[in-house]
Amino acid sequence: MTVTLYTSPSCTSCRKAKTWFLAHDIDFAEQNIFVKAPSVKQIKLILQLTENGTEDIISTRSKEYQQLDLDWDNLSVGQLITLITEHPGLLRRPIMFDDRRLQVGFNDDEIRRFLPRETRTRELEAAKRRANMV
Repeated sequence: MTVTLYTSPSCTSCRKAKTWFLAHDIDFAEQNIFVKAPSVKQIKLILQLTENGTEDIISTRSKEYQQLDLDWDNLSVGQLITLITEHPGLLRRPIMFDDRRLQVGFNDDEIRRFLPRETRTRELEAAKRRANMV
């Protein structure tokens, strides 16, 4: 299963995520959101994977968010999705997802969810053995 990785060129966390996926031999497809904005279908998939909807993926500190100066609470989901496709800079970065998992922002512990289950189990067992040796 391939992970989709939304990035932007100046994003340090995006580079960390990309390096992590490469180091762990995980298939991923990088998508620079400023070269190719996310599609409506992709945004809907991401929203299905969120816990708090658009709050999880919109960057309220972004320049575009500030410049748009909208009443965000009164926008429909359809309007928000359209805004994101027209202004991809509204998205927090990096965004990593497959058909079951989503991570917004780089977190060294949370990104491990993209490791295959066998690898996570093997690493957990190794960590337990190391802990018992101490």
